[in-house]
Parts: sequence; C-alpha cells; structure tokens
Amino acid sequence: MKIVFFGTPQFAVPTLEALLADATFDVVAVVTQPDKRRGRGNGLSASPIKSVALAHQIPVWQPKSVKKDAETLEKLQSAQADSFVVVAYGQILSQAILDMPKLGCVNVHGSLLPKYRGAAPIQWCLYNGEPETGITTMLMDAGMDTGAMLLKSGVPIALLDNAQDLAAKLSTIGANLLIETLTKLSETSPIAQDDSQATYAPLIKKPDYELDWTRRTIDLHNQIRGFFPNCTTTFRGTALKVTSTVPLTADIELPAEFASLPQLFGNPHAPGEVAAVLKNVGFVVQTGDGFLLLREVQLAGKSPRSGWDFANGTRLEIGEKLG
Repeated sequence: MKIVFFGTPQFAVPTLEALLADATFDVVAVVTQPDKRRGRGNGLSASPIKSVALAHQIPVWQPKSVKKDAETLEKLQSAQADSFVVVAYGQILSQAILDMPKLGCVNVHGSLLPKYRGAAPIQWCLYNGEPETGITTMLMDAGMDTGAMLLKSGVPIALLDNAQDLAAKLSTIGANLLIETLTKLSETSPIAQDDSQATYAPLIKKPDYELDWTRRTIDLHNQIRGFFPNCTTTFRGTALKVTSTVPLTADIELPAEFASLPQLFGNPHAPGEVAAVLKNVGFVVQTGDGFLLLREVQLAGKSPRSGWDFANGTRLEIGEKLG
C-alpha cells in the first residue's frame, strides 16, 4: 500500500515508524510543516517527523500552505498513493487533496470522537478532568475532525498524568491502531459521527495558562497538567511556572506514594497563600476550596526545581502569596 504521510510533532513519530517497519506499506513521501526558528540562537529546527523521514531517506515536502502550493499539489497527485495518513500535521487539507488517494485520507485523532474535535484534544480532556480518552481513526472530510469513524481504542487517565505523559501513551496506541485500520480498511464500515455529541478542543491561548488561586483544587490541578508545562503565577513579582501538582482534598483518592499526606494545614489562608512546606516533598498552597501541593516549579529564566528545593532555596515562608 503506497502511503504519503502528513505529520509534524513527536506525537506523530510512532505512527510513521510503525508504517516504515511494516513491509505491507510503502511510505513514498512525507509532508510536514516548514522548519521553525527555536532556541536562544534562533536557528532553524526540523520537525520530529522530518528528522525521521530524512533518516530513512524519504522525500520530505514542506509547503507553507499545502492547499496553495502548486508544486506540492502536483507531487501529491503524481504520487498515485493508495492513502494519505494524517497525524497532527497542523494544516487543513483541501477537498482536492482529500480526493487524491484511491482509498481516502485516514486521520489518527487523539480523542474518542466526536468528543474533543480540534487542535488540542489531549490538553482539553485533561483540563476538563475526563476519566478516559483514546484514539479514533477516521476517513477525513472537509470538516474539522468530522469524518466517518473507523476504529477506536480507549485508555484511562490517571490522576497525575499530564499532557506529555498522555500524549506518549496515545501516540503508541495511535500507531498500532493505524496499522490495524489500514490492514482492515476494505472490510471496515465507517460510522458517521453524532454531531449532537460533539465537543471541541480549540487552540490554547495565553490567558488559558494563567492560574487563578480562587478556583477549586481539582480544577487548578487539571489546568496545570492539561496545559503542561506552561501554567503560570507570580512569586515575589517574578513569573513562576507550576509544572507538577497533587490535589489535597478529602474527596480525591491519591496514589499510594501520596496517600499519607495531610489534608488540612492549620488555620484557613487566603487563596494563593502558602499553607505549609513539606520536607522533601514540596509546598502547599491554599485554593478556593482546599489545598494544592506544588511538586515542581520553574522561575522565569531558571531550570525547573522540585517544590521542596524551591521552598528551601528561597526560604519560603508560611503565608507568602502567589499570584
């Protein structure tokens, strides 16, 4: 089966590697986003998918706009592919492109559709505290993740999973499910999505990262792990990222390693105030309805530090306020 693969981030790498490892498939080209400038030197950096493709000597096409690039459109048509496989590519395909492959365009989407259509399904399902998510393969149409579904595979979400952890799990599931989908493509009956059950996962914007300590403990925890590693507050007038937390409320069952942590910390504090410092563990902040243990933080311009090391190094005092 001749395949043209569309993808960009690390999430797409296991699927491309699975196709390359299976003699059933012939990946004739890879389409990925243009190189971006990153880091302090502002040098051009290739996408993870481009790096894999080059390592396997596969042609790489990087149009700024795949819908408008005449050269890329001609190459896609000339490829005579059986299927286009799309995994977190980052551009919308035109109907003309969708019509090119003989067996259609197959997308690997990081949610159990029709829930969480859109650009950031993994992040928003964590933000909303979903107990499970998964991968859906579908035949693409011109809508935003609205195509007929082919196969699904679910996975439970653990309390301390963050977006990076969950993406790693789902990328492996997605790779396996894509191979199964293509293998069974001729015998699988696509199932139309129920639009009345659809929810959306839009691009994350800068205000989404800001922490409001008057919110519930579990909501803050879900925001921090869902939008990992970018959620921010302030500490002594400087931006502070909060990257790992544990919710401390009586109604949440904690993993065994944290089960012995105290749930209450003396007199009530104002939201955002430091309520306790737990040796070798981290520091605890009052929220709108309880307490949140901060396990890892990062001051602007500094490396990430454990909550305990940060508290120790800054001589953090009970009653100091974040935000």
